[in-house]
Amino acid sequence: MHFTGAEIAAWAGSYLWPFFRIAALVTAAPLLGMRGVPMRLRLAVAVALTLVIAPMGESPPQVELFSAAALAIVAQQVLIGLAMGFALQLVFEAFVLGGQVISLSMGLGLASVNDPVSGVAVPTLSQFYTFTVTLLFLALNGHLILVEVLAGSFRTLPIAVRGLDGDGLWALLNWTGQIFSGALLIALPAVAALLLANIGFGVLTRSAPQLNIFAVGFLVFMLLGFVAVYLTVPGLVMQLGVLMDSVFGLLKEITLGY
Repeated sequence: MHFTGAEIAAWAGSYLWPFFRIAALVTAAPLLGMRGVPMRLRLAVAVALTLVIAPMGESPPQVELFSAAALAIVAQQVLIGLAMGFALQLVFEAFVLGGQVISLSMGLGLASVNDPVSGVAVPTLSQFYTFTVTLLFLALNGHLILVEVLAGSFRTLPIAVRGLDGDGLWALLNWTGQIFSGALLIALPAVAALLLANIGFGVLTRSAPQLNIFAVGFLVFMLLGFVAVYLTVPGLVMQLGVLMDSVFGLLKEITLGY
């Protein structure tokens, strides 16, 4: 059995071009994008998803594998995958930012640990939110929804020299504001409770200057902060659901911008 060069190029392109988009998404998305995840595991997941998703999409354009058009296709696929992974990463960063705000209000801003997602030092409370949101994301089948959106992107935004347009990138940039609004909604109950406690301590200090409020104030703020976090943990499910609906809607909007 003999194969022509065009047939080999077409077969390779039908799997190679989708692989770049999927590999970029796996690298930038949460969970698999963590620094502690081995590169071989990311590669294995990307290859497995490519073998499953690639036959479902449209036939890629017939271009030479070593040409300027092929380089443009690779750049477009990597850009699309990174944009999708970055958008999903913002959901997790909203909870990290919310944990940082609460930690500063509790006086735990200096108690930091290394974040396996970003590789930078974050407060311990942010780490708690990261692990909690990761488990909730898996429990809500967020990883399965992501694979579904990824597979659908090859139908709505097929492989071509021209791919993601300026409108899709602008929509992604506009959506980055969701990280601040989401963090505010996450941290607001605890911060409001700590603010009221701070006001109360201020009134006590003014009315009874002889009391050493600072000796117990730090412990009270920590205890009140942990109680507020404990009471607001059930609301994380709803907040994560809202952000997930928003980000997956954004991903569909981006991939429809062809």
